[in-house]
Amino acid sequence: MQQESNATGAKCGVETTIAVVGGKWKPMILYALISGPRRFGELNRLIPAVTQRMLTLQLRELEEDGVISREVYKQVPPKVEYSLTPFGRTIEPILLLMEQWGEQYANRGSNELEAFLSRDTRRALTHQ
Repeated sequence: MQQESNATGAKCGVETTIAVVGGKWKPMILYALISGPRRFGELNRLIPAVTQRMLTLQLRELEEDGVISREVYKQVPPKVEYSLTPFGRTIEPILLLMEQWGEQYANRGSNELEAFLSRDTRRALTHQ
């Protein structure tokens, strides 16, 4: 299904969301920050498959987009923490739903997933 842009050529909300928080690592970074501020090393341990370079790039992009903040503490050794901005916190319900969906998808042999998908899909479609 193709979404049409509005008269000004603006992207639809889903396209914008994916542009800002989509990809392989950004959702994982944001999910890790739901529980509170984290240092770079903590994020790297929580997401072991991401390279340091990619983690750095993704953190910079999320910061540039206003989704996370980077706080540098003036101490020796230097300390830097990343946290969700107030606007970044608004993605939390989506991430938690993604977690729930992923867990149910992993157990998709059950009727539970079918019931979940049909109920929530109907609910989402009726709220458009």
